Amino acid sequence: MSGSAGAGPGGGTTRGGSAWVVRTEPNPGARLRLICFAYAGGGSSAFADWQRALPGDVEVCAVRLPGRESRIFQPGYTDVEDLLPDLTEVLADHCEGPFALFGHSMGALIAFAFARRLRAEGRPGPEHLVVSGRRAPQLVHNRPLIHHLPDREFVERLRELGGTPEELLADARVMRLVMPGLRADFQLNDGYVHRPEQPLSVPITAFGGRADPHVDPEGVAAWARQSTGPFTMRMFDGGHFFLHSAQQEVLRELSRLLRQRTDPVAGAVAP
Repeated sequence: MSGSAGAGPGGGTTRGGSAWVVRTEPNPGARLRLICFAYAGGGSSAFADWQRALPGDVEVCAVRLPGRESRIFQPGYTDVEDLLPDLTEVLADHCEGPFALFGHSMGALIAFAFARRLRAEGRPGPEHLVVSGRRAPQLVHNRPLIHHLPDREFVERLRELGGTPEELLADARVMRLVMPGLRADFQLNDGYVHRPEQPLSVPITAFGGRADPHVDPEGVAAWARQSTGPFTMRMFDGGHFFLHSAQQEVLRELSRLLRQRTDPVAGAVAP
């Protein structure tokens, strides 16, 4: 497989995702691929432990966007509409068989927009869309916007949001390296403009943290409007980064979902 990924920030990588997709344990015979998108500033390492905790016939494919990990010096995307064409190209091979999408916070927005993009292009969609730690896209943000703040205030906001290790926030040299990618991620997330379309036909499951100050249960439940299929809501103990603090429970629930075949019957709300 060859070909460029377009002229965007991630252009120049090969189709098939050698730079974009990390598979800790490749499984070409997998029944289902789970394509994962991390939160702002996060990368493939957010899902490093997932493969061994999920069913053996599921292959975890963690997306590594520009501006983080081994791609730290590549400029990040600041607009999801610029990201989608390149993402569609580099993930084409991974979407040839049955697949599901998972995204947390900014990653939930990207997963949702990617599912819409696939539909718009007439490509097969995911069997399941799992969105986590983000209000439904048709709702306004429930937290202050931060991507435009001066460096010192930006770092302080990051500290308040949690999820970024204190030793990293306190290291000016490291912050100079990661700041551009972080700002790009927050700009992509903060600047998203929702355009109403027909709901997706894919089942949606929405995860939320019971102590998340910025993603309220009503905002999680509102994801139901984005699907004509089954919808399930699940709340976990923890704040915005319950993805890590409640990882065992999250993966247990995800395993249950991925073992199920697509069910045409409406899902349940389980707060």
